[in-house]
Amino acid sequence: MSSLTGDSVAAEDLPTWEELPPGGVSDDFGATGRKDMGFWRGGGQRPLIDLNMCVQCLHCWISCPDSCFILEEGKVAAINYEHCKGCGICAQECPPMVNAIVMIEERRFA
Repeated sequence: MSSLTGDSVAAEDLPTWEELPPGGVSDDFGATGRKDMGFWRGGGQRPLIDLNMCVQCLHCWISCPDSCFILEEGKVAAINYEHCKGCGICAQECPPMVNAIVMIEERRFA
């Protein structure tokens, strides 16, 4: 049953996964794209990336729930701290042998 219309949809009327358009990334960030949300960093930490150590695996960019990583020519170039919530997922996903992203106490930047 469709949650939007309340109408039933037969399974054979739905597209297969092969017929669906590629996607999963939205370029419309809604309210967070228009506002500085960095004040919300609740854990009191922010990620710091050493681009000299970064191997450009893009694990940080893929896993960031707030799309904070800025890519230039397909490579991580910076972090947009206006949207970063300080969750630390990027630091966890950075390969341990690389360790290019570390979480730093927010007060060090005040």
